[in-house]
Amino acid sequence: MFIAILAMLATGKYLDRTHRHGAPVLVGDVRGITAPNFELATLDGQRVKLSDYRGKAVLLNFWATWCGPCKVEMPWFVDLQKKYGNDGLVILGIAMDDSETPKIAQFASEMGVNYPVLLGTDKVSEAYGNVELLPTSFYIDREGKIVGKGEGLLGRNEIEQNVQKALASPVAGMNKAQASPTQAKGVKVPAIAQ
Repeated sequence: MFIAILAMLATGKYLDRTHRHGAPVLVGDVRGITAPNFELATLDGQRVKLSDYRGKAVLLNFWATWCGPCKVEMPWFVDLQKKYGNDGLVILGIAMDDSETPKIAQFASEMGVNYPVLLGTDKVSEAYGNVELLPTSFYIDREGKIVGKGEGLLGRNEIEQNVQKALASPVAGMNKAQASPTQAKGVKVPAIAQ
């Protein structure tokens, strides 16, 4: 009886955690799951939805100005945006700071960020599995499916391989050469062991 009660309590806590705001919360292996849509403000006050980027490969990066490993990754992201932007990559940086917007904007400028920075919310963090470890990145393919996730500081090569994996997926109704100029150029996209 005692074990049954503990099991019910554990199940209740899990269901409570995974169903806040009525949206699925990403926990565990998230590959193949459609990335939760959201709408967030940019540093200049515009509103951006993840769904605005359907047809593009998205690297969704949760970060903060005080996060040391985030500062290591950001120049890599700048380079990856330059290298793969014409192939359809969009990097979206979600700032999870409590800082004021001007401070975040100044930090992003000093880091040379060349991709949109969005102001994160608890609701978006919850939708993506209650993001607590920074940096955390999600790699989303052209159809909006998650193809990879990285928590903490990953190596640059691993990040680039995940980007290539996201770029490799065709958009529904397009062949791979149309959807992925990287593949059309003969760039081999390596398999990633997960």
